[in-house]
Amino acid sequence: MLLATDLDGTFLGGRQADRLKLYRLIREQEKIRLLFVTGRGIESVMPLLDNPVIPDPDYIICDVGATVLNGQTLEPVQPIQSEIERRWPGALAIQKRMRKIKGLRLQPVSQQRRCSFFYDERTDIEAVKKIAAEMNLDVLLSAGKFLDILPKNINKGSTLKRLVKLMHFSSEDILVAGDTLNDRSLYDTEYKGVVVGEAEQALIAYTNGMPNVLQARSQGAGGILESLKYFPEFSSYVSNGAGTVTSEAQGDTQLLVMYHRFPYEMKEIDGTEKKVSPKSPNGIIPSLLGFFSDGRTGAWIAWEEVRNKGKVQTDRYIDENKYPNLIASGIALTKKEIDVFYKLFSKEAFWPVIFSFADKVRFNHEQWEQYVKVNRLFAERAAAEADRNATVWIHEYNLWMVPGILRQLRPDVKIGFFHHTAFPPADIFNIIPWRREIIGSMLQCDYIGFHIPRYVENFVDVVKSHTPVNIRSAQSCADRFLTYSCALGVDRMTREIDAGGRIIRLGAHPVGINMKNIREIFAQPSTQERIQKMQKQTEGKKIILSVERLDYVKGPLEKINAFQTFLERNPQLHGKVELINICTPPASGMKVYDKILTELEQAIGKINGKFARLDWVPIHFFFRSVPFEEVVTYYAVADVAWITPLRDGLNLVAKEYIGVQGLKPAPDGVLVISEFAGASVELSYAIRTNPYDIKDLVQGLEQALSLDEAEKKLRMQRLFEQVTHYDIENWGKTFMHELEQTGREEHTVPL
Repeated sequence: MLLATDLDGTFLGGRQADRLKLYRLIREQEKIRLLFVTGRGIESVMPLLDNPVIPDPDYIICDVGATVLNGQTLEPVQPIQSEIERRWPGALAIQKRMRKIKGLRLQPVSQQRRCSFFYDERTDIEAVKKIAAEMNLDVLLSAGKFLDILPKNINKGSTLKRLVKLMHFSSEDILVAGDTLNDRSLYDTEYKGVVVGEAEQALIAYTNGMPNVLQARSQGAGGILESLKYFPEFSSYVSNGAGTVTSEAQGDTQLLVMYHRFPYEMKEIDGTEKKVSPKSPNGIIPSLLGFFSDGRTGAWIAWEEVRNKGKVQTDRYIDENKYPNLIASGIALTKKEIDVFYKLFSKEAFWPVIFSFADKVRFNHEQWEQYVKVNRLFAERAAAEADRNATVWIHEYNLWMVPGILRQLRPDVKIGFFHHTAFPPADIFNIIPWRREIIGSMLQCDYIGFHIPRYVENFVDVVKSHTPVNIRSAQSCADRFLTYSCALGVDRMTREIDAGGRIIRLGAHPVGINMKNIREIFAQPSTQERIQKMQKQTEGKKIILSVERLDYVKGPLEKINAFQTFLERNPQLHGKVELINICTPPASGMKVYDKILTELEQAIGKINGKFARLDWVPIHFFFRSVPFEEVVTYYAVADVAWITPLRDGLNLVAKEYIGVQGLKPAPDGVLVISEFAGASVELSYAIRTNPYDIKDLVQGLEQALSLDEAEKKLRMQRLFEQVTHYDIENWGKTFMHELEQTGREEHTVPL
């Protein structure tokens, strides 16, 4: 068969699930030939030919029938093209004759052998038709504002008939598909046809009663699938009951994820760019991918750096075998745009506010405009990709403005937002000059998740400072979270607010760790060999481990200064205690951290210079990215994990340490964690410490080193139970359940 289909609104329209099913069907069925029939010029069709998701056409009819090409070579199909060319007087001659017609304005589009104009109520259509007739041309009107002038008797349908005759296709094997009156001539061919769902009313009226035309209920590609099932001659191509999908059901299963990166990295291997799994042990990515493992339809939207100027980013499969209905949809940004949006503005304006370091804030209004521009690109992409009633899950403060823009573009979609960082109290957040715009955008979400109840309450307080808020429901934070017994504890958490005329649900979902990955790495013989080797190297010594990214919010200098005090207070432990400090470099180009590194290296050098002996160095400092397999080894060997950020949204290092220690036959590690790390309110059996108080930092470390074996084992067992139950899969499932339940009367998932 030959499928002759319009593009916009037809072949490229409808539910994503239907589009992917149709595209896959065409690629897999050798007997289906594909013909694009479009009003576009060939230049605007060509990007589709580079899109690996869309099947390559065998033929292309463009310029409303004035151009016909071989889809593989893009060479004109002769003698059809020559005949059309002979009938064409040239665009300049036509424009010269039409320039006195009022309200007629040339469309700035790539086109050949046609002239496309906009027209309005001033335009004398009869005068246009008269001039066209004198030049032996036709006039085609569409959508009440578009006017095409073409060679006489040349249109989509007439060119299609010529191609069918030239290529000896049987008229019984042709199926045409369209959605606007611009496609009317396709149905005049009397081939079998489908008018897809929610097509232009004028086309529906024109084709009404045609015995060879199905007016489908499903939109776009879904309508084409419906017609394949409807016509007996084509039904053998369709399996699994493809076809009718009511408009009310559209979008129910589609999930769009907005994240700061794709779930793969592009690497050049043997001269070819290939997708590889990211090096980071980040369990969030596999958790999010898990939502698509059962065939769920969706798109993963992230930014990509444009290396080749002007290169168009296209959709592509992330992994067609594992996730057959998941598409990667890239937002093309230049290096400069990324530097301004992420490395400069986000890190200098928002990052210090989020973690309550108001003295480090740098606001730049021009950079804010760039931030909004990038957020708009994300929102527009989501609006274009989303099926009706789709679910959109947005991640992180980099995209604070997306909900507001997206709600304007697509009021039908359900919007969820997860905040991966901390959320500051109102008096800190409100120093942001654009606080009203940000909060106004966030209030367009249906559900917002934070790590812990304290951040939820901080958000509610910020909203209260901008608009009247009605607390519709609240929930006790016990027994999962600590309440009065720690710095970030709260006893009750707001679950639903009415603000600005909208109802928004809120929840606490601390991100968990990827225990499956940790178990696999820990069980590897190479890991066990490294652990045994390191245990021999450190025999007779207590190992204190610190793993963190270089950032002032992590309090690296405060920790090192406290360790100096610890050594001064405990001379009996010299030669018996070592601090391994693994510090991961920030992203390249982050100048804000250069001073911190210099001060940190100087402080460590001073301590080692003062206390080191030939057989002992108190601090081992690693300023590099360490493979996670190696980090697991350090987790297993360390007697104490000393995790002391000044502020931290959560801190997965603490949980990873617990996850590894819990796998040992005899867990003997102790976790010391800052009271101002979000994870501290979950991990009740850890030793909590105040990183702003050197004395308390030292005492926490001393307590950890002095615990007896029975207590260490009991504490670690309880912590291990916590992190294995509330793992990364639990995080993803509970958040998604809450988001999908939003708008329904009952919500059954507890904290």
